[in-house]
Amino acid sequence: MIPQLDRHQPLHFIGVGGIGMSALAGILAERGFAVSGSDPRDNAVLSNLRRLGVRVFREQSGSTVAAICSGTSMAPLVVISSAVPETNPELKEARRVGLKICHRSDVLAALIQNQASIAVAGSHGKTTTSSLIATLLAATGHDPTAVIGGIVPAFGSNGRSGKGRLLVAEADESDGSLVKFKPGLGVLTNVELDHTDHYPDLEALIGTLRRFAGRSGRLLANHDCAILREHFDAQHWWSITTTEGIDFAAVALEERGDGTTAEFYEQGQPVGRICLPLPGRHNLSNAVAALAACRLEGVAFAELQRAVAGLKPPGRRFDFRGIWNGRLVVDDYAHHPSEVAATLGMAQLMVGSGRSPLPQVPRRLVAVFQPHRYSRTAQFLPGFAEALRNAHTVLIAPLYAAGEAPIDGVSSQALAEAIRALDPTLPVMVASSLDELAVQVAGCSVEGDLVLAMGAGDVNSLWDRLGQLPDPSLELVA
Repeated sequence: MIPQLDRHQPLHFIGVGGIGMSALAGILAERGFAVSGSDPRDNAVLSNLRRLGVRVFREQSGSTVAAICSGTSMAPLVVISSAVPETNPELKEARRVGLKICHRSDVLAALIQNQASIAVAGSHGKTTTSSLIATLLAATGHDPTAVIGGIVPAFGSNGRSGKGRLLVAEADESDGSLVKFKPGLGVLTNVELDHTDHYPDLEALIGTLRRFAGRSGRLLANHDCAILREHFDAQHWWSITTTEGIDFAAVALEERGDGTTAEFYEQGQPVGRICLPLPGRHNLSNAVAALAACRLEGVAFAELQRAVAGLKPPGRRFDFRGIWNGRLVVDDYAHHPSEVAATLGMAQLMVGSGRSPLPQVPRRLVAVFQPHRYSRTAQFLPGFAEALRNAHTVLIAPLYAAGEAPIDGVSSQALAEAIRALDPTLPVMVASSLDELAVQVAGCSVEGDLVLAMGAGDVNSLWDRLGQLPDPSLELVA
């Protein structure tokens, strides 16, 4: 159900602190809607929503439903995400009293269809690509609205209500809801099997993305992805491996640990050099996609060329947290083997090239990984092991279930054993808790190391846990 958004009707978001929910709530509040939400957490995202006028309830219960219905001329529209279970007491009460309930994707679909829109989908890189598009548009004076699945450094938020004609949205494929969107320009970064809790096989995922592509006014796709070339008919293609027959391309001239210098091509012809301050070939591809999308929307290349130099990755994408006892600590959202491999490759480039966007060049790489979901870990365990073997030391956090029931034989220990089978000499340790993980980091790393924490769960709390250790020189407990 795609709602007709009416400023006379309040909106209430159950789980408003979620990365997808909070962006929508903030944008609607900025646009003059009466917005409330519930979330038991208390964090910077919720504080920002309060500043925008969102009424935030800490309790998710029937009393919250009574409170949001009190004194309103129209019954509130209740918004949920796929993370809200049917057993949620607030949702149950909302259903009992007959409130209209819609999914967050329905609200996003309403925003997309009411404005010229760019929606970015794909298995990997969609948060970064959509963030870069929004940042480039803002830097070139186009004041976009943005709904992104990560904090955009240029905005300090994951959502932004701009006054320009364009809306940039990240289109999440994890639950299939992106088939509701009808953007003017759809962007597909790549396709690889993931979210096996929702998609039984690759063909099912391809089918969903084809429906998204079919609803897009124009499609811009990554020619370097064989699956996209085989299964999708895009009006426009980009590449970082070839310029022949490609609408937009970049040829790397110098790849360093602190960025990439490349020649940008349009229709096979060089148009200018870009200096991208984000290292790694995956980031070059993301940046070319962003530049291509902006060019298709009429932004001058010369303006974009200047703006590229100021690009930064979104939150939790190689996110430098600080220096702890001489160790560089970075947080990254990588939770698929391809993402882990790309992130580790970028870190190794810093170690090997002697160049880094971090305050100092790291000497060694300590990979900290938290498996996310039993289903994903079971499906991709060999791939995770192959990717992680490229670090100097590997520490594995407790598996983050994300609400899934355990699967026999699937665990952090099983992943450790798979890594050891590939390289018996590689130091690999498994932590039974995140607090123990922090102790292991302290004992297994030395000054000058890059401690790279990867995962989509709560491993991003490692930085705070390191700061809570009683003694920075604490030795590893056997």
